[in-house]
Amino acid sequence: MVSLPESSPATGSRRREIPWAERSVNILGPLVMIVGLCLVSVFADTRFFRLQNLMIILQDTSIFMVLAMGMTLVITGRGIDLSIGSIAALSAVIMAMLIKDAGLNVFLGMAVAILVGITCGLLNGFVITKLRVPDLIATLSTDLVFRGLALVLAAGVVLSRFPDPLTWVGRGRIFELIPIAAVIGVIAIAAGFVLYRYTPLGRYAVAIGGNTEAAVLTGIDVHRHKIYQYMLLGGLAGLAGILLTGRLNAIQATAGMGLTLHTIAAVVVGGTSLFGGRGSMMGTLVGVLLLSMVVNALVMLRLDFFWQQVAAGLIIITSVAFYAALQDPGRGGLSGLLRRVRGGRP
Repeated sequence: MVSLPESSPATGSRRREIPWAERSVNILGPLVMIVGLCLVSVFADTRFFRLQNLMIILQDTSIFMVLAMGMTLVITGRGIDLSIGSIAALSAVIMAMLIKDAGLNVFLGMAVAILVGITCGLLNGFVITKLRVPDLIATLSTDLVFRGLALVLAAGVVLSRFPDPLTWVGRGRIFELIPIAAVIGVIAIAAGFVLYRYTPLGRYAVAIGGNTEAAVLTGIDVHRHKIYQYMLLGGLAGLAGILLTGRLNAIQATAGMGLTLHTIAAVVVGGTSLFGGRGSMMGTLVGVLLLSMVVNALVMLRLDFFWQQVAAGLIIITSVAFYAALQDPGRGGLSGLLRRVRGGRP
């Protein structure tokens, strides 16, 4: 059995001693950005720290916490899934049609949505591993397939007005304060932390992403575990479709079109390497919170939606460049980066 540190790639080469600050920078970096954002926001608009606004931020992050948990495993295993938005939409449309048109029990309908998501993830994994289509091309293609199926099934109709259990999951609150969806998101991240750190699914994702050839030589069934990763992410996309439907109390085939890039952005900002082998569930949580807080702050400042996209893009570029500099062994990691910032002084 392979047992690797959560944030160390399985390169098979001699590794240097990694300082604590560098091991934790994927969490500390976004946390520093969050603190800075909070200070700026509170001076710009004192409403930012109101309890009601903080609960809105938690509500907004819930879907992305669910999706980012699975995406962290997939990207750590040197994969990527561009179809999760379409999977969420297809799962939600099928669930809505069964509940509205066939009179299916709400809880059974939600179970069907998750099963649809798992099936879509299984299809992604099969295309990638058995047909040997690169992850990017495979999931870009299945994104079109799943979205097309949702459009065919929904036929341009907006399905709305669902029974209470579904809307309660999407927008209900505990003690009229804590969003149910946020609780589900936190549970998903906590489960992801356990999976990532203490189970073969997470450890093998690190091994596969760090050095696929070495993982094969150690006896890891790479194809089987990649399929598991995509099935998990597909099921979580189905759950995201449930949360989205419950929050809006409506669903249509074009829903979820912005979920994929936002999720990938949060995972990358949280320190997970797009090249595989390195990641952190706690970093992903901080990345999700950071991006949601940026969007919330810009909304409160009444800035145009397009500026929100600009800000998110700049944060992603900065984060990726920063982590790339840290992972360059020829530059000495964090200590080397700090020396260069100080102009080469020790």
